[in-house]
Amino acid sequence: MKTAIITGVNGMDGSHLADLLLSKGYQVVGLERRASTPNRTNTAHLEGHPNFRWVTADLTDQSSLIQVLSEVQPHEFYNLAAQSFVGVSWQIPEATLSINANGVLNCLEAIRKVSDHTRFYQASTSEMFGKMIENPARETTPFYPRSPYGVAKVCAYWMVRNYRESHGMHASNGILFNHESERRGHEFVTRKVTDGVARIALGLADHIALGNLDSLRDWGYAPDYVEGMWRMLQQDEPGDYVLATGVSHSIRDLLTIAFDEVGIDDWQDYVVQDPRFYRPAEVDVLCGDATLAREILGWEPEVTFEEMVRRMVRNDMNLIENQ
Repeated sequence: MKTAIITGVNGMDGSHLADLLLSKGYQVVGLERRASTPNRTNTAHLEGHPNFRWVTADLTDQSSLIQVLSEVQPHEFYNLAAQSFVGVSWQIPEATLSINANGVLNCLEAIRKVSDHTRFYQASTSEMFGKMIENPARETTPFYPRSPYGVAKVCAYWMVRNYRESHGMHASNGILFNHESERRGHEFVTRKVTDGVARIALGLADHIALGNLDSLRDWGYAPDYVEGMWRMLQQDEPGDYVLATGVSHSIRDLLTIAFDEVGIDDWQDYVVQDPRFYRPAEVDVLCGDATLAREILGWEPEVTFEEMVRRMVRNDMNLIENQ
């Protein structure tokens, strides 16, 4: 039986990855920071699972990572923990760099010291491409980050490459384009829209406040993408892979589908554009080319953008109605 550590296990990706690994017979150890009230909404269903347990550690404290790795000696280590909200990274750039860059260095160094057989996955991001020197972006496209979040992730990406090449570690970067699910946090635009639409349909709200409606993103479904993460660590050789659908959609497309799910055709009167939600340096378009992942990993996204949005709206309707 393989053992895997997942950081960020209580997040959207982490909880979906835990589900996937448990379905494959893994022992899963979920790493979470010390908190007075842990947020285990996405992992509540794992309580009592015989092959799942939590441990306490912090990416900014290498000694805590060494302690956990020494105890667990995992076959695989998936680093999904991060300050993951791009917009907030302008407000807390130092904390973003500490967690998203130095935290990755701490993981790699801890593995090198005590568990060098462990295969490492780093959650990289399409935000590293930022200004999109090449569209669609692939593994060889130059990075041009447009936020402190993107800059920190570029640093982490190169740290993974360096440890792979310097120390022979099986360390891979998954360069994932936007992906969402019913477990996405409410601070992200997709969940803000689907939750807002559900509240409007149920008579609990009269508008949604958003920023730029013309931003284009390559959106996929999170459970498809965690399958790609797992496949990267099953390869004989480590590598860096783009996971993407190859199709971009605007916020307007997102709104059209979400409102259509609740029977509203003309959504303009329900949406207010608020300058507070514009970014200082906007990324206008992100689109990825996952050819390498298809050829090497045999990975393909299965759930379409439209189906993903409709699932999220239906889920939010159910959650609100059952509160």
